[in-house]
Amino acid sequence: MPTPPSAAARDEPVIRDRGDACPGALRLHAADDGFLARVRIPGGLLTSRQASALALAADRFGDGHLELTSRGNVQLRGLADGCGAELARLLDAAGLLPAPGHERVRNIVATPTSGILGTERPHVGPWVRELDRLLCASTRATALSGRFLFAIDDGLGDVAALDPDVTVLGRPLDRALVRLGAAPDAVDVAGPDAPRAALLAAEYFLDAADGAGTRAWRVSELPAEHPLDTEEFTARLIAHGIAATRVPDVAWPYAPPPRPWGPGAGDRTPLCVLLPLGRVDSGQWRVLVEVADRGDGELRITPWRSVVLPGASTRRPIDGYARLEAAGLVVAPDGPWESVTACTGRPGCAKALSDVRADARALVHEARGRSPVHWSGCERRCGHPRGTAWVDLVATPEGYRLDGRAVPRDELAGAVADARSQARVSEDAVKK
Repeated sequence: MPTPPSAAARDEPVIRDRGDACPGALRLHAADDGFLARVRIPGGLLTSRQASALALAADRFGDGHLELTSRGNVQLRGLADGCGAELARLLDAAGLLPAPGHERVRNIVATPTSGILGTERPHVGPWVRELDRLLCASTRATALSGRFLFAIDDGLGDVAALDPDVTVLGRPLDRALVRLGAAPDAVDVAGPDAPRAALLAAEYFLDAADGAGTRAWRVSELPAEHPLDTEEFTARLIAHGIAATRVPDVAWPYAPPPRPWGPGAGDRTPLCVLLPLGRVDSGQWRVLVEVADRGDGELRITPWRSVVLPGASTRRPIDGYARLEAAGLVVAPDGPWESVTACTGRPGCAKALSDVRADARALVHEARGRSPVHWSGCERRCGHPRGTAWVDLVATPEGYRLDGRAVPRDELAGAVADARSQARVSEDAVKK
């Protein structure tokens, strides 16, 4: 298995010679298939009204599709030139667009099953909303890059594994740990103080980045002579009136992504719905919205290109489970789409060397298994899985490289199946 690029050791400091060009809802990106907008959804939390607005935007301004990103955000593609102002008005009316200076810094992932599964852990939804409020009220936070990531984990250990820059980990008795980057230690604070502590952690990073002068976008990019120190962070919190204690050794939990699951008992029940390759048309999306709206009206987008419906309606005549299944969405575990991801590829991305989504669809059954298989159109490996190893397919002019080995296109099916067989052996060995 390859080492994730985000986790690779850095022999040289990262020195940025330009500002962050990460797209947003106001800063559109010119792609080969039209303009692209990335709408930040803090914690993946959407109301059915907001989700409906996204479908309307996709139909009115884009190609009629919605994409989920590996940070739980939503992308609209194929946008027409000059639609930015109208798109902004639509998103603003739905409560999806804060002040212009903050819309790209609201990168917050959160445990999507919080408050649903494992009710002994804190419900982090209120923490997400408070952190988002604080971010949007902070002038200093506008200096963060569009790649800086907060993770609000309820203690399960799922989003804490996604290489965040600041992690809040829920603990019993309404406590929380706040971690800087990949530090082995953390700071213990009261749960209600966790969102403000997370913002102060981001401001500490900005101070360190300014001192380094390298224009770092993420904590991992800070040079060794300008590290973030947990003792200093603890002192900063105390100076801001937050009672804080450094915890030197933390046993960080880990949990895999939620798998698709269907209805339990009762008329309203949680569902986890996987979107194949993270892309659906507006009709499929509206089925999701209708099922959510007939229940508690909430959708939670996950960083693994699925959607959790905490209180979906499964009573007739709506029968949400059956409608989702009929729409081509995955609502049961062990399906072939569960372990397959891909970047945009051709024709949407000029850098891509292949239509990786078409290739992934053609070989989805060969890629079936628990370990992720990610198809990349180029060396950047956009949207690759985080927090785990994966079978790494990178397009080349001649075919693909599979875990670093060149594979001609006509041998790809067998090579992918062999790679998955070896991965399954490794998985079984770990289980034993």
